[in-house]
Amino acid sequence: MQSKEKMSSSERQQLIINELKKSKEPITASKFAEKANVSRQVIVQDVSILKAKNEPVVATSQGYIYMGNQPEDNLVRKTIVVNHTPEQTLEELYIIVDHGVTVKDVSVDHPVYGDITASIRVSNRREVDLFYENLRGPNVAHLSSLTNGLHLHTLEADSMEKIEEVCWKLDEIGILVGTTN
Repeated sequence: MQSKEKMSSSERQQLIINELKKSKEPITASKFAEKANVSRQVIVQDVSILKAKNEPVVATSQGYIYMGNQPEDNLVRKTIVVNHTPEQTLEELYIIVDHGVTVKDVSVDHPVYGDITASIRVSNRREVDLFYENLRGPNVAHLSSLTNGLHLHTLEADSMEKIEEVCWKLDEIGILVGTTN
């Protein structure tokens, strides 16, 4: 039985771009690694190189997406400021997605590094569950742990009313600090 040959760096990067452009769903580094017969870490490095070349590849909790695939939308966006414990994360995210709102990202204002933002892109309970499961892994900390629970989320929805309902509910449970736009 022949062993599968490894792809060159440029071949892998082209594979990543081509597959992401075709896909409507995120693709994990592990899936790319299997196709290219390399380690997951090699794929992570390839994606870093692609980002340095200004390719719009974004890492989400479900895998990589190609932002060039995103159609022009009529979504409204609002940034909210929240403060809660790690144990309240699941409740917070469920409230948001249960109102038909997507959590685009999370960011914190670190005293040394400044703004640190990570893509989340969760829109339903299944995606929230996958994201939350990853947060519970060994040696994984919530980004908000750098700021004692204070963090921001960019929310997206097809109406501002949905986002306002989320804000009202988050305020009701005592974790909404405010909004920025």
